[in-house]
Amino acid sequence: MQYRNRTRQTGFTLVEIAIVLVIIGLLLGGVLKGQEMIENAKVKNVISDMRGVTAAYNSYVDRFRRLPGDDGPNVAALTPRGGSWVNITAAGNNTGVLQITPAQIFTGAGEAAAFWQHLRASGFIAGNPADAGAVAIPRNAFNGLMGVGNNTTAITGMAQGLSICLGQVPGKAARQIDTQIDDGNPATGVIRSTQGVAGTNTTPAAGSLIPYSEDQQYTVCSTL
Repeated sequence: MQYRNRTRQTGFTLVEIAIVLVIIGLLLGGVLKGQEMIENAKVKNVISDMRGVTAAYNSYVDRFRRLPGDDGPNVAALTPRGGSWVNITAAGNNTGVLQITPAQIFTGAGEAAAFWQHLRASGFIAGNPADAGAVAIPRNAFNGLMGVGNNTTAITGMAQGLSICLGQVPGKAARQIDTQIDDGNPATGVIRSTQGVAGTNTTPAAGSLIPYSEDQQYTVCSTL
């Protein structure tokens, strides 16, 4: 009698495949949910930072009766305050007007560097008061810059006065910020957004006349 070698068929059963697919689905869902939570946290972070700078600005005015950044008229007039003030390198001309144009918001030119140095030296925000120029400008949660400027007509339609702006904000996050603070429209309200170039802190100008796109980056500005 001849015996045939029988090979046993091996492989996954339908139940095993179903279990694997469920596990993969759960993992993907967890990753996507985690990413969404991270993005939401960044939005909350930048909103908190914007409000924190507004509070710091007002507190500075209450304490010194001068504007941070415009305080002066020179460094020698400020360093005798002692403490962290001995480290500052910039002062304003004490005219009562913060001289930072929208084009200077992210460059540290005008009285921009002095603005951040003064808030740090006074202890109202964290950071090194000796940081100068563009280095003095803090970064936001999206790795762009967060600057302050004095808007006249450059940010079209926005009320004249001080504005705080965030650079390199992804479209989805820009919409969330605008919706949570204002009306969700980049061209109206207290929030105005300028469509920018990816990886660049674009100078704020006219608010975008088209709805937010998740494929674009924006400079998002709010009244201070």
